[in-house]
Amino acid sequence: MVEYFFGRVLALLLLIIAAPLLGLLILAIRFDSAGGGLFRQERVGKGRRPFFCLKLRTMKIGTQQAGTHEIGADAVTKIGAILRKSKLDELPQLINVLRGEMSFVGPRPCLVSQEELIREREARGVYELLPGITGWSQIRGIDMSNPLRLAESDAEYVRNRSLKLDLMILWRTATGRGFGDHVAPKEKQVDSDSDVREGGNS
Repeated sequence: MVEYFFGRVLALLLLIIAAPLLGLLILAIRFDSAGGGLFRQERVGKGRRPFFCLKLRTMKIGTQQAGTHEIGADAVTKIGAILRKSKLDELPQLINVLRGEMSFVGPRPCLVSQEELIREREARGVYELLPGITGWSQIRGIDMSNPLRLAESDAEYVRNRSLKLDLMILWRTATGRGFGDHVAPKEKQVDSDSDVREGGNS
């Protein structure tokens, strides 16, 4: 409970500090490509309850709703590539932390359509925890393209979770480790009739 409270307080302080940067990035995204700077996407949270995860938009409007590893690199905008590499696209998730939907460290939330990963995580008790902005699997380079391996890694974090481990994960993420899903190496078909929100998972 104490950790939950301090997490939300820290998220609020960071949001206040980051607000000018967020504003500039949103404007830059809108100048770089058509569409808004922010988007929200339904993800699976604690107890398998769905919630809307917030991010800065890094992909073109009309990108299919799918895992990032299923989407071609051509869908990523110029500024989006920079945001993804620097992890600045995750900044709006501080709002999710403030709302109590996410924590700073935990299993990365998947799409509601990623049924195999959801089953594997549920079988291993992963949904006992809030999803995180970064996590144990991310600093180890394990993404959602391998559902079984990811679920096993997430379960390892659940078993060994501690303040020391969380601080190590945060440090490694801040120093360049916490990668999300990589986009597909080859071009993917863009579904022009899909929802205008991005389909990435990082």
